[in-house]
Amino acid sequence: MTIAVVTDSTAYLPAELDGMYDLTIVPLTVVINGWGGLEGIEVSPAEVARALTARRAAVSTSRPAPSAFTEVYRRLLDEGADGVVSVHISAKLSGTYEAAQLAAAEIGSRVKVVDSGTAAMGLGFPALAAAEAARKGHDLDAVWQEATDHAARVSTYFYVDTLEFLRRGGRIGAASALLGTALSVKPILHVNEGAVVVRDKVRTAGRALTRLVDLAVEAAGDGEADVAVHHLGTPDRAAALVGDLSARLGDRLRDCYLTEVGAVVAAHTGPGLAGVVVHQRA
Repeated sequence: MTIAVVTDSTAYLPAELDGMYDLTIVPLTVVINGWGGLEGIEVSPAEVARALTARRAAVSTSRPAPSAFTEVYRRLLDEGADGVVSVHISAKLSGTYEAAQLAAAEIGSRVKVVDSGTAAMGLGFPALAAAEAARKGHDLDAVWQEATDHAARVSTYFYVDTLEFLRRGGRIGAASALLGTALSVKPILHVNEGAVVVRDKVRTAGRALTRLVDLAVEAAGDGEADVAVHHLGTPDRAAALVGDLSARLGDRLRDCYLTEVGAVVAAHTGPGLAGVVVHQRA
């Protein structure tokens, strides 16, 4: 049985995995001052970061149209796939999952959609697990179950210099954003049940990065884990996180990736993002 796996552009898969997995990626759109471009194809995170720091610049994002998913699903089935598993960014963070569901309903039971409950490599890890199951010849239900199981094994934590961009995009409540501004604290954020929430508050960026490492080690538990470190325009912060996590996790750390987030997440977090996604192996 041949099962095709689809994900979206917010998975931010590491470049070193290009060509290693059979994945079809549907891009989201970023709109800068009225001009819309496809993430990863027509608009870069650097362009978004520049726009966010410019005066009177308007930056927003939009999901793919359901028709974009319908076209992809039909093409994959026409090319010989027996079914499609489509794994996407949290439904509470984007309308992408809903668009995929609408397309799947049009196609029928040969397409199954998974809400990863998070974004970035929190989405990437379950998408990769689904692709690996598909490569092994598992059937539609088994590939869907693999994606669902691995989505439950990821923990996503991140730090931003300001909550203003998350507030503007409606990804965090105004009260939480105001709290961070009023007290001049540095927030550690967590994706919990699909939504962005404040996990901890510290006084400096240095303490925030230290706390990120602590939370990641705690999330890894006692077993083996994979880690993805994300950043936006802060490669030094990200490299320091990789070094600290490697030291703390030791032999329990399996795959470790370092990637810059793409334009969609950049639009909602702003420059300065540093994040860690932990994927428990079992």
